[in-house]
Amino acid sequence: MLNIAINTFREIVRNKFLYLIIFFAFAFIIFSFSIWSLTIGDDEKVIVDFGLAMIEIFGLIWVLFVGSQLLFKEVEWKTIFLILSKPIQRYEFVLGKFFGFSFTIALIVLLQSILFLWVLLIKWIDITNLIGFSLLFTFFKLEILLALVLFFSSFMSNMLTILVSLWVYVLGHGFSLLLDMFSRLESAFLLWGAQVFQLLLPPLEALNIKDVIGSFQNFHMNYFLFNSFYALAYLAIILFFTVLIFNKKSFQD
Repeated sequence: MLNIAINTFREIVRNKFLYLIIFFAFAFIIFSFSIWSLTIGDDEKVIVDFGLAMIEIFGLIWVLFVGSQLLFKEVEWKTIFLILSKPIQRYEFVLGKFFGFSFTIALIVLLQSILFLWVLLIKWIDITNLIGFSLLFTFFKLEILLALVLFFSSFMSNMLTILVSLWVYVLGHGFSLLLDMFSRLESAFLLWGAQVFQLLLPPLEALNIKDVIGSFQNFHMNYFLFNSFYALAYLAIILFFTVLIFNKKSFQD
């Protein structure tokens, strides 16, 4: 599994799209220097929100358009037969691909975070605990998205994987709005059904704390610990079902 992860990382690092993503991510974060002249009001919050949003958006693009190729490419190019002919378990192959790509996500988030924090220091903006946890939770969200992409790509086409993963990602961020709508309908059955359906969605809204940075809300450490555990548990469950489906999948030569 470790060899697959290392080889996956080396292969993806050679992808020119990675450097394009990093370049534009850096460009947009540096662009935040000039935001103060384009906004009226609390320019510090705008800079923080803009920087965090760019880190997440470029990570989202990277995972959707490159991560969706991880399993699809191996099957499409028939290299899956060569790999599985070796003494490698299927779960090792899937998890190796996941961890190998996770290294690139960590690299992208780390590089962008360093530049983002440097911008905050230059602008004399306080680097609070919420900013640090927001960067960590952004990494968790991208990891969950990667797991979803692998899950859907194990039985869907490449384009459908991208569309469905993006839909789940967006829905996971704003499902509380639907719950609020169902609660106003005063239908206990619909509300109960929506709450059950919510359990199937990733806990992305709970990880989306960048919106409250600069507010007067206080969070206990247990909030961050619980949501971190929730995210990792959801991640493990999705990977489990991905391996389960991949183990039962038959490949036609």
